[in-house]
Amino acid sequence: MTMPIPGSERFSSRPVDPDELAASLPASLPLHTVSQEQIDALDPLTYEVVRHRLWSVTDEMGEALKRMSGSPIVTDANDFDFAIGDELGQEVQVGLYNTMLVGAVDLAVYWTLRHRAANPGIAEGDMFLCNDPWVGGGLHQNDVIVYQPVFHDGQLFAWTSAIAHEPDLGGVGLGSFSPSATDVFSEALPTPPVKVVRGFQLQDDVADLWVRRSRVPMLVGLDLRAKIGANSIGRQRLLSVIEQYGADTVKAVMKRMMADAEQRLRDKLRRLPDGTWRASGYQDQSHAGDRSLHRITVAMTKRDDHLTFDFTGTGPQSGVVNCTYAGMRGGVVSAVLPLLAGDIPWAAGGLMRCFDLVSEEGTLNNATFPAAVSRGPIGPAWLTGSLVAECLSQMLDRSVDHERSVQATCCGTWDTAVLAGLDERGSQPVPFLNLLMEPMAGGYGARPGADGMDTGGLFCIPMGRIPDTEMTEFLYPLLTLWRREEPDSGGPGRHRGGVSASMAVTPYGTSVPMGLVLASAGKSVAQNNGLAGGLPGNTGVEVLARGAGMAERLAAGELPTTLAEVGGQQEFGACYAESHLAPGEVFYMHWQGGGGYGDPLLRDPEAVARDVREYKVTEHGAQEVYGVVLSGGRVDQEATRARREELRAGRRHRAAPAGPGPQATVDLAGARRLDDNLVEARHDGAPVVGCAHCGQVLGDARAEGRLRLARFDGPSSAAGPQVTSDPALYVDDEVVFRQFCCPGCWTAVWSGVVPADHEDHALDLARLLTAAPSAG
Repeated sequence: MTMPIPGSERFSSRPVDPDELAASLPASLPLHTVSQEQIDALDPLTYEVVRHRLWSVTDEMGEALKRMSGSPIVTDANDFDFAIGDELGQEVQVGLYNTMLVGAVDLAVYWTLRHRAANPGIAEGDMFLCNDPWVGGGLHQNDVIVYQPVFHDGQLFAWTSAIAHEPDLGGVGLGSFSPSATDVFSEALPTPPVKVVRGFQLQDDVADLWVRRSRVPMLVGLDLRAKIGANSIGRQRLLSVIEQYGADTVKAVMKRMMADAEQRLRDKLRRLPDGTWRASGYQDQSHAGDRSLHRITVAMTKRDDHLTFDFTGTGPQSGVVNCTYAGMRGGVVSAVLPLLAGDIPWAAGGLMRCFDLVSEEGTLNNATFPAAVSRGPIGPAWLTGSLVAECLSQMLDRSVDHERSVQATCCGTWDTAVLAGLDERGSQPVPFLNLLMEPMAGGYGARPGADGMDTGGLFCIPMGRIPDTEMTEFLYPLLTLWRREEPDSGGPGRHRGGVSASMAVTPYGTSVPMGLVLASAGKSVAQNNGLAGGLPGNTGVEVLARGAGMAERLAAGELPTTLAEVGGQQEFGACYAESHLAPGEVFYMHWQGGGGYGDPLLRDPEAVARDVREYKVTEHGAQEVYGVVLSGGRVDQEATRARREELRAGRRHRAAPAGPGPQATVDLAGARRLDDNLVEARHDGAPVVGCAHCGQVLGDARAEGRLRLARFDGPSSAAGPQVTSDPALYVDDEVVFRQFCCPGCWTAVWSGVVPADHEDHALDLARLLTAAPSAG
């Protein structure tokens, strides 16, 4: 763990009390405000018209950014976002792109108002640039925000912002990812807010200082101008709305948008059960050479109309798998927006009033300076969001009214691979750097009523896209051998998780080795967990095929389509490593699918047969995990019944006993649903938890603190073909496939690929019986 540096605390930004912030500003920075009476006086028609106009302003900002940027990260993959905030930076309208960034944008504005209002001042025609993840705006240094104050009649009226991931901003590692970093000084330099535009004029000295750090300065310089252009569009369009409807009306709408979003979310929370739900996840390896697991844990407590996310117990910051407070907040927001606010306009400034964060400083998802944080958004922040989503889904799963919002974990993480070298296809060799964006096509988690979307995208980037292969080959000296969906990669369940995909590339148009940086998690421990007994999706894997002789084979007209056909000396890529890819060699990447929902032995056999026909599941997977036997492509009903009974008997024989207890049953007709497998009922006058399938009592509040379930621990490969490699390749900790089953009917209640010492929150009886539907 790195030692704190005195003075660095100045750059830590946190949510603020708006009244206190406004009162602290100098008289030279007057604010435009409206009264509550003006907000209440808004007529519904004007409110809706202006609200949609503000929405269109942000959409136009996004389109301007995409048209001006030359980076495939923006133009193809949509890894960016933008926002309109009120005079204090509270987010009124955000984009539907990288929603993790929503949790960080306002923090940068708060810090700027506190520390830049007097010197150098905040004036009309200014824009600020920031990539300091402790200040906010982004989640790691490659997230670069440009934001501006918008004035009306000399008063600070609003803020607009545009933010995108930059391909490289310096540091030791390619793409600013340094797998061996022990602190931030080996990474891209964090830059606190600096005035990059003054009096509507780009400051050449600041722009030159900015691009000078990068291995791809022309791309970074173009993106800088694209963000300035997007903000300019935002300012022009916002002022035109003010001119048409009046400043007070527009500001009243902005305040009302946040208040309405807050009230609608609070109303929804009041209708949900009170209680506490827990989840834990792991980062496998923290840096090159590390072979340990690193834990993030959360306890989500819901009381009345408010949520508290308590991350106490999370492991200390380590290696590169850290994020700042902004990353933790961004991870929480990425789960809250789609699961709780999918039917509420995303006025994030109001929505974020409905939860609090509790966290110890110096931990994996609340790291103190100078921790290395290059992996922040695609490591600990991502896992934070997945764990929060798991807790929210457990809470929502108690009611069929919220079934559409319940979802097993999506692809779980981002598999990072950066290739950089020399492009020799033109008249003059030129350097290139490519962050492979194909993992944008992750598998979505399954729901209680539907399968997860196959290669449907990323949970945190609703508008994300996978790059065009032909454009990639046009821009870089690479040839794609294949890019395809992979069967058995979706988490098995009553509803199947969405499958993921793989790709294989080889150098094409260069005679020198390319540098390769790998940074990813989820190779030994699953990060794409299932729900209600559903299994996790596939673990990730990267393979380097040395000595494959691709140049000669391509010249002979041979195009391999599988790793077996590629051949060569194949080596697994570590979670964090710096390596190379030489001409003739092949780099293979298989990223992660979504988790399943419910016991896979309860899946409709016809759905499994369809999956096999559509290459979502192999026949081997159908028999081994789903217990479905096919004959001539059709379900063999008798053989399937026998196979499923065989698998249930196998669960019974391999499991540890559930422990002593009465074999009582409950009346399922009067029971209250807890999830796909569990119900709450009363037995002998006391609340109990029973199996939703056979009615056996699994836990009695009078006697037990844990559910009585049969437990199995075995090798991770016992989970099924979606486990793609041996955990021992990556970590020294013991990793197991753990499954808890009802000892009456042997239905799977919980399944996971976890460390052997994983704390089993699924067995906590209190989380099930202390939560009851709230009044209202």
